Amino acid sequence: QVQLVESGGGTVQAGASLKLSCKLSGRSFSTYTMAWFRQTPDTKREFIAAIADTATTHYSDSLKDRFAISRDNPESTMYLQMNSLNTEDTATYYCAAKRDGWTSSAPDDYNYWGRGTHVTVST
Repeated sequence: QVQLVESGGGTVQAGASLKLSCKLSGRSFSTYTMAWFRQTPDTKREFIAAIADTATTHYSDSLKDRFAISRDNPESTMYLQMNSLNTEDTATYYCAAKRDGWTSSAPDDYNYWGRGTHVTVST
C-alpha cells in the first residue's frame, strides 16, 4: 500500500520561499511518477508540476518561473521549492503518485494522494 506524507507547509510573508517535501512509503519510490497539486476551498485541484521516474519534469506554465520540482530516490522523497510567494499561492498542497512512467497534469491520472500540507502567504 502506497502512502504519501507531505510536510513543510506553514505561514510565510509575501516574497518568501518555502520548500515542501513528500515522502512515499510502501513501494519503490523510484518507479513512480510524482506530482504536486494545490487547491483552495473555492477552486478545483490545480496542477503545479510533475516529475517522472527518469527525472523528466513538466510544469504549469503559470508557475514554472517560481516553482521547482525535484526528487531524491534514495530518500523516497519529492520536493517543491517555491520562491517569490504571493497571497495567491495560499492553498493546500498535495502530492500525488502514479505507476505509469509519463507525467500528467490531470488529477484523475494519479493513483495515490497525500493528505496535503497547508501554505498561507500573508502580506
